[in-house]
Amino acid sequence: MTSAPTTAPVRPTARRGLALVVLCCVQFMLVLDDNVVSVALPSIRDQLGFSATGLAWVANAYFLAFGGLLLLFGRMADLLGRRRVFLLGVALFGAASLVCGLAQEPWQLVAGRFVQGAGAAMASPAALALIALLFPGPEERARAFGIWGGIAALGGTMGLVISGVLTGLASWRWIFLINLPVALAAVALLPRLVPESRAVDGGRLDVRGAVLGTGALVSLVYGLLRIGESGWADPAVAATLGAAVLLAAAFVVVEARTPEPLVPASFLASRIRAVANGSTLLFSAAMYAMAFLLMVHLQTVLGYRPLTAGIAYLPFGAGILAGMWLSSRAVVRFGVRPALVGSFLITAAGLLLLSGVAPSDGYASGVLPGMLVTSLGCGLSLPALTVAALTGTTGENAGIGSAVLSSVQQVGGAVGVAVLVALATRHGDAPAPGESLRAATEGFSLALTAAAALLALGALLIATSLGKNREALPAEAPTSHADRP
Repeated sequence: MTSAPTTAPVRPTARRGLALVVLCCVQFMLVLDDNVVSVALPSIRDQLGFSATGLAWVANAYFLAFGGLLLLFGRMADLLGRRRVFLLGVALFGAASLVCGLAQEPWQLVAGRFVQGAGAAMASPAALALIALLFPGPEERARAFGIWGGIAALGGTMGLVISGVLTGLASWRWIFLINLPVALAAVALLPRLVPESRAVDGGRLDVRGAVLGTGALVSLVYGLLRIGESGWADPAVAATLGAAVLLAAAFVVVEARTPEPLVPASFLASRIRAVANGSTLLFSAAMYAMAFLLMVHLQTVLGYRPLTAGIAYLPFGAGILAGMWLSSRAVVRFGVRPALVGSFLITAAGLLLLSGVAPSDGYASGVLPGMLVTSLGCGLSLPALTVAALTGTTGENAGIGSAVLSSVQQVGGAVGVAVLVALATRHGDAPAPGESLRAATEGFSLALTAAAALLALGALLIATSLGKNREALPAEAPTSHADRP
């Protein structure tokens, strides 16, 4: 299968640069909505009446739809046209943002977030596939992916800042309504900048696989959240986790028998891509859970107002920028494996510092050191992981490659939030009146320690599974059809 443009090719440099800006702005918006609710969660809980664990669905509905549908829509982008699917996804995302902004009941907000995730699942892999095709050379592709990864990282950080500012000065509803002008601008501009492209050979969409995979994820996350709310004795836990296992088994059987699975086995044969995606899963689980738990901890335990909590997160963005600047230099100087192992361990050390934040600690002495170390490690990790996960992608599988990466990020985020929020909730219940702050602090500390352990496991995976040579990631991004296992 090859990729062919259906309109005139894109003009050089200037137009490609503007197209990259538009695509990165949309990605910024999509990733921003991963975390934008974090600061607003206490306000949303109070106004709409969510329970403690039910509140996690405001984040997880987005993660699940985004991660669960990415592979289907990545394949759809390759078959039906990447630009077309991108524009449909952005339009759907904008409409769902309006629904979220006007929600009056918990179910309305959760439903809107799920549709938002579906729109993001259409737009994100199509956008990344368009970038891969706009910048086919190894070096320029590596630079474009580096910009993309950095913008995504900043989107995750700025979501918390923007959420704090809008929630503190206006209303939490504006964290969704602010998406509308970005969506409208992207829909208006992109058709003028990027030609349509699609796979020439026909194919089929694996809808059964997508339904089974998404159903397995929803069941898994729901069961994990129920554990945090009511414990293992709840019959719903066994039922939903059992359903997750059955759906996952059915998914494996269907994918093995279908002639055109969501992810061809040959795509996963690349060792670099497999290790990068596995490490990204662990990394996302830890970092999304950290953002969720830290924002709730700052407001409910440390007593920060939403605006203050958002501003308190600004140094995180500075640390990510510093880490991004150092990332390519570290890879060239030390090699892929040492650079990624070091970045994961730095991030884990930052989480351990944050896990020790007590109610009596000040911002500069308690929160800031761990935040800076964590953000530096995050900035070091993301660009390298992005390029490694898309090693060897071509016009044939650009949509699949970007969809797998984004799906891994979102699924990791959903499972991480479910597991670590459940862990914090179960261990943070106050044993007696007046012990709520101490208990909440202990639950928060345990959850972040577990997140640090996930990153240490990721570092171990990279150290033992990637090659020992000092190859640079851009050199491992060939445009030929041959993958390097």
